[in-house]
Amino acid sequence: MPVQVAQLQAMLIERFGPFGPLLAVGLLGVALILITLPALLRKKNDPLDRLKAENRSAEPARADKLRSGNGKDALQRFATFLEPQDAEEFSAVRLRLMQAGYIQKNAVRIYHFAQFALGLGALGLGLVYALSRPDAADATTQDMIMSTILPGAIGYMLPKYWVTRRRAARQEAITHGFPDSLDMMLVCVEAGQSIDQAIIRVSQELRAGFPDLAFEFQQVAYEMKAGKDKSQVLRDMAERCGVTDINSFVTVLVQSQQFGTSIAEALRVFSAEMRDKRVLRAEEKANTLPTKLTLATMLLTVPPLLLILIGPSIHDIAVNIGTLTK
Repeated sequence: MPVQVAQLQAMLIERFGPFGPLLAVGLLGVALILITLPALLRKKNDPLDRLKAENRSAEPARADKLRSGNGKDALQRFATFLEPQDAEEFSAVRLRLMQAGYIQKNAVRIYHFAQFALGLGALGLGLVYALSRPDAADATTQDMIMSTILPGAIGYMLPKYWVTRRRAARQEAITHGFPDSLDMMLVCVEAGQSIDQAIIRVSQELRAGFPDLAFEFQQVAYEMKAGKDKSQVLRDMAERCGVTDINSFVTVLVQSQQFGTSIAEALRVFSAEMRDKRVLRAEEKANTLPTKLTLATMLLTVPPLLLILIGPSIHDIAVNIGTLTK
């Protein structure tokens, strides 16, 4: 038996270099972790859960659908592993996903599963690439680590990068379409509609041009129809959007409702401020264009100009030097 182990070790060293046995042990450890992980994460069937399931099965089909929700979530058994156990951390991740447009109940679970799956998959691909390279025998330890750990880190951070970009794009779209929605809401209120009806109409009209903002107004309309407090509904909208203009709008509506002032007058003043703010935002972007174009102008204009001005002199100097050397 020791002879076979020595032969195997010699073969690994000959094939993968001096770190061949270490890489083989690491690969074996990863394989064992992948094999035992489902068994460790398998959620035990609690007797209380079985009792609740039996009680739900005895109820009508519609009541079961409303209470239990969608039972097709394959990641439910791994909820304790894929969801943060800290309530504050869970709320922060949940809010970030909601601001990015992912409002599903299991969004946090899917997000962490994507991080885990992409990180582990990229780590495995990096390990396969590191072991199958032609110069794997001559590779240093640093090169092997960079070839395996770096793809895994990139795969793990990719969902976070995607959510951050999606969140920024959604907030920009909401900010861009918000002044138009205020003007439309003001027209509806001055025409005699209530603020609830105005929100419903605005959500219908904005669906083609600004779907994210229309979805938020539609969500507000549904929650108001369900009987939720109007102030809380508006605050939830501001929290989901994460935009300063929406926060100011919610504050104006809540204060107007609390103090009994005219909503139409408040909307008229606030919509005028939003239009002015949009003009200032456009002017700010226009003023940054010369600064952004400076580098491009230097790279595309200065080198050809120097070539045209100094090129003939350099050519004459080179010809004269060649003549003197002869």
